[in-house]
Amino acid sequence: MTQPHPSDQPGALERRVTGGRFIALVLAIAIFSGIVTLAITALLMNIQERKQEARNPFFRVVELDDMTVDPAVWGKNFPLQYDMYLKTVDMQRTRFGGSEAMVRRPTDADPRTQVAQSKLEEDPRLATMWAGYAFAIDFREERGHAYMLEDQTYTQRHQKEQAGTCLHCHASTYVPYKIAGDGDLIAGFEKLNPLPYFEARKQMETIMTETLDDPHGLHPVACIDCHDPETMALRVTRPGFLEGIAAFKREVEGIDNYDPNTMATRQEMRTFVCGQCHVEYYFKGEGKRLTYPWTNGLRGDQILAYYEETGFADWTHAETGAQVLKAQHPEFEMYNQGIHARSGVACADCHMPYVREGALKVSDHHVRSPLLNINNACQTCHNFPEAEMKERAELIQSRFFEMRDLALDGLVELIAEIKAARQAGVGDEQLRAAQGFQRKSQFLIDFCEAENSMGFHAPQESARLLTQALDYVRQGQLALRGSVAATSGATGALPPSVESAPAPPQPMQPAAPPENPPDEQSAQSAPASESAVFNEG
Repeated sequence: MTQPHPSDQPGALERRVTGGRFIALVLAIAIFSGIVTLAITALLMNIQERKQEARNPFFRVVELDDMTVDPAVWGKNFPLQYDMYLKTVDMQRTRFGGSEAMVRRPTDADPRTQVAQSKLEEDPRLATMWAGYAFAIDFREERGHAYMLEDQTYTQRHQKEQAGTCLHCHASTYVPYKIAGDGDLIAGFEKLNPLPYFEARKQMETIMTETLDDPHGLHPVACIDCHDPETMALRVTRPGFLEGIAAFKREVEGIDNYDPNTMATRQEMRTFVCGQCHVEYYFKGEGKRLTYPWTNGLRGDQILAYYEETGFADWTHAETGAQVLKAQHPEFEMYNQGIHARSGVACADCHMPYVREGALKVSDHHVRSPLLNINNACQTCHNFPEAEMKERAELIQSRFFEMRDLALDGLVELIAEIKAARQAGVGDEQLRAAQGFQRKSQFLIDFCEAENSMGFHAPQESARLLTQALDYVRQGQLALRGSVAATSGATGALPPSVESAPAPPQPMQPAAPPENPPDEQSAQSAPASESAVFNEG
């Protein structure tokens, strides 16, 4: 009898199929394990590489010391930060700030081929507020740090003589001050402050080109102004801030001998390095010493009280004869009244937010409005869509803009009434009260206007100051009516020459720059006055 082949036995086919599946499964597991092993190995290698990158955040290509000013030299060690810093040449406006490039025809006196939009053309009321002052001649929208020295050098405000003190914040002055003072920062600061602007600049240029052999001459703000070249730690180098914050800590907080470079936290320093320049200030005494008026506090009305106590005035208003004040970009003061400061958020957190470059976390040195960088600047903390964040910010700004418009209208009306009253023969003694209220209202309005967040840094504080300003306008008008009534024997009604004072000029809308900018922006002219020189920055 013939035996059946084993393959013909019952179940043989099933065993062959099962065996094939087992082999395929083993192979699949082996391949999968290999892939997982390779992936884990690659991940571990990447982690190790990133750890090495983090241990070596920069490669020391060149040696830096306390005399190295040129940012391009620093950029050899810190190329990421330097590339970002170079982007501050970008000109991009938000709805209420910044400016697109306005083309102009260069001249021998002013070689610039583009400038920012004129704020005086956007809002002629500003020229009325500053009548007789250099800012009524030329005042433009903000541009990036790359332009800070160039724009100040070629501004038409030099039609009125400017002080060398202005360079304190518009140039990289740390090294020139030290060299001018034979190694003493404060001595160099005191030596250059009283000089006329162009004489001070010439001396600084000579220091840079001849003493330091820097072919670029004087620089705008540079790495050395905010960083220690040995440790890269943040530091304050501006004498005005060093003295101002020490006075504030002593008089307001009771802390003697305060030095931010040794006593401030790192998070505080991320605000202080910006607050070195983005502040209210004035030039004190014959030496034109740059002074931050903070001994009463940082609020606008506290600073006004300081000026009232000292009797300081920037200039005599050309139309009213009032002794008035010019506020200067008080971002540091206003920020300190807002919710972000109360929450421990620093200037750099929003204007220079951290970005990732491989394993490195670096501050974005393309300093700009957070509204141009919402993802990094805002959404790190606020979990809302980008469009909603922008809408919220612009709502705050538009409401502030409405209040600012009302306050400016009131101020310009008061100026027109004082001017008309003077022409009607009202004596200076009787006008003094109205002029005093003009001084107060004008400073508070200018304090809010000059602060570059359009109310965003501290919305409630901005509204409070504008409300005070409107009340001062009202009191000024009442005081004027009382003095006119006393002079004319009337019962409070203004004489025809005052009643018919011209209506205030109407502003243009700042959100819509011209579609076809002219080749050259002409400056606004302002009437001359007996104003003091050297009080504009």
